[in-house]
Amino acid sequence: MTQTIGRIRAPLRDVDIAAGTGSLLVSVDSLSRPGAAAASCDVLVIGGGPAGSTAATLLAERGLHVVLVEKGTHPRFHIGESLLPANLPLLERLGVRAEIEAIGLRKWAAEFVSPEHGESARYEFAEALDKSMPFAYQVRRSEFDEILFRRAARAGAETRENCRVREVDLGDRERLPLVRATGGDGAELEWRPRFVVDASGRDTLVANRLGIKRRNPRHASAAMYAHFRGARRHEGRHEGNITIYWFDHGWFWFIPLKDGATSVGAVAWPYYMKSRAKPLPEFFRDTLAMCAPLAERLAGAEIVSEVEATGNYSYLSEACQGENHILVGDAFAFIDPVFSSGVWLAMNSAVAGADLVEARLREPAKEAARRREFERVMRHGPTQFSWFIYRVTNPAMRELFLRPSNELRIKEGLLSVLAGDIFGRTPLARPLALFKLIYYAFSLANLRRTLAASRRRASNIRDDAAIPQRAGD
Repeated sequence: MTQTIGRIRAPLRDVDIAAGTGSLLVSVDSLSRPGAAAASCDVLVIGGGPAGSTAATLLAERGLHVVLVEKGTHPRFHIGESLLPANLPLLERLGVRAEIEAIGLRKWAAEFVSPEHGESARYEFAEALDKSMPFAYQVRRSEFDEILFRRAARAGAETRENCRVREVDLGDRERLPLVRATGGDGAELEWRPRFVVDASGRDTLVANRLGIKRRNPRHASAAMYAHFRGARRHEGRHEGNITIYWFDHGWFWFIPLKDGATSVGAVAWPYYMKSRAKPLPEFFRDTLAMCAPLAERLAGAEIVSEVEATGNYSYLSEACQGENHILVGDAFAFIDPVFSSGVWLAMNSAVAGADLVEARLREPAKEAARRREFERVMRHGPTQFSWFIYRVTNPAMRELFLRPSNELRIKEGLLSVLAGDIFGRTPLARPLALFKLIYYAFSLANLRRTLAASRRRASNIRDDAAIPQRAGD
């Protein structure tokens, strides 16, 4: 017997999952092995990164039986080391602030450098509209993620590492989901949870299964990165600042870590990644040399990790929730890491997701409202950041970032976005509207340049279709 998962209901849309439209055909008989009973739990969380661990902690603290499965074993390498000030209240809420302070290097500002203009600008988080979050942390993600994962275990979640989910039947209103995984010893494991939280990150497990993952039609980029030892840092208070460097094919990040290592990466247009005709480490070094100020800071530094690369860096899913499941963090969407928003959006989505799950399982009268709020959170974050991300390499945007003005509190509003303060009560609407108005006026005043940049961007996005999922060897 083969059943088709019929309709995934979300408050703002219905996504038809049927043959020919991104189908997920799951043989229930094939998932239920004779003589093997699936274990029961309230919530099965797939993925032990920031989103999954946050959701598991919050749900376990509320007395739900949570199983958190992670395909790797902590600590494990992950990119994305720069947090935002908005992370700090949530770290306090989870009770891990002191642990993160112990492993983190304080980041007081974000810096933007344009070698083409010979200019740079420093954005101090303390100057944002909300002055209560003046800094963030730079962290090794292997350490950060492990702290959050162990916190979920202390909250009462049943945690499993080296456990890879292979098959998922999401069920429906009458039938519970069924999840099959393989443990590190090769044992087949099965659960029948009442609800599934997909926090599988860029694996996008459920979105791939449902056929609802899409390349972002408005953005395209790929990345290559490594850790360095001996990179030249700023002195004193500004040692931990993140620096963003523009170059002809995209931008670079420079993220100092507490143990002396520095994370350096290049995010480039697909056409540039396609041009690689040499081994990845050599291509990476040659790319870094294109930016003189960055190359100067790396003079004499050595690479102390593998050089890695990834393509398809920008994607989104058509739906973030269904009858018995939600997608949180990168399992739903990822745009671009230029504003270090990934970890914050992931953890914040897990907070809204935990509220939805609790209502679905315990307070059905609140479920509809919680679903609407979850949908709003999942759409709002990427939308707020994406307006800037889609334009960050545009000449007009670059010049405005390099010469920020605080007339009518515009710079303070921009800093609030850079700090991740986009979900609270901070009055961002007016300063951001004014900033956008200035951007459009500046673009019109330089129309020929604007049109040329627009054509180039459109061409770069079209080229993305030719880039494989993994851009490295």
